[in-house]
Amino acid sequence: MIGPVGVGIGWRPEITGFVAELPGLRFVEVVAEAVHDGVPPGLAELRERGVTVVPHGVRLSLGGAEPVEPARVAHLARVAELVDAPLVSEHIAFVRAGGLEAGHLLPVPRSREAVAAVVANVRRTQAELPVPLALEPIAALFDWPDDELDEADFLAEILDATGAALLLDVANLHANARNRGGDPGSLLDRLPLDRVAYVHVAGGAERGGFYHDTHTDPVPPEVFDLVGALCARHRPPALMLERDGHYPPAPELRAELDALAAVSGYPVVT
Repeated sequence: MIGPVGVGIGWRPEITGFVAELPGLRFVEVVAEAVHDGVPPGLAELRERGVTVVPHGVRLSLGGAEPVEPARVAHLARVAELVDAPLVSEHIAFVRAGGLEAGHLLPVPRSREAVAAVVANVRRTQAELPVPLALEPIAALFDWPDDELDEADFLAEILDATGAALLLDVANLHANARNRGGDPGSLLDRLPLDRVAYVHVAGGAERGGFYHDTHTDPVPPEVFDLVGALCARHRPPALMLERDGHYPPAPELRAELDALAAVSGYPVVT
């Protein structure tokens, strides 16, 4: 699969100027639902520079019991064409059921029935996309009581049945280990790391006895340690810093990008 390479960052309108000034930037990710009638100017300028743009969907509800909505799939496909993307990504999660919108990503039970539902929706989506699809397991605060599979087997069944790539979020691995138990290093040993298209790296915070994957806090040392553990096993082709609010001063963002480059062994982008 031809996809992003090196170190990248999530493109957001609030940090357009900062991203535009990163001389070594190779790729960015854009939330697909934030792209409407055309490519936002700042993103278009990056594309003209040769920066790869990956659309990242958040509203398909691939893990829902209901079929994915054709209009949402068509929009994701259209964004991929607009930015000349090499691939797109979405979450193994559901966001709606029975006509009700949750407003955030909800975990799918790790059951064989859920695997079948995810696989059916992924195949429906793949049939309409002009490029490959990468799937991201989410962070969650709980496990469903009817789980039949552990995380590694659950993901393996979905990826094997669909041929999709894996978008691995190491911050989610850290959050799930803190909140749901388990050893993220042992999970890395069992995941198909050769199927990883790219990696998310983000910050979080402790609140109310849980670790929340906020995307608005600095990346903690434990997450950078997980990046190092991942790269020691199988270095992914690309890793990106994901930040969705409470943006720090530019020197702090540059420092996080530099730290990501250092731990992964890729060239700095700053």
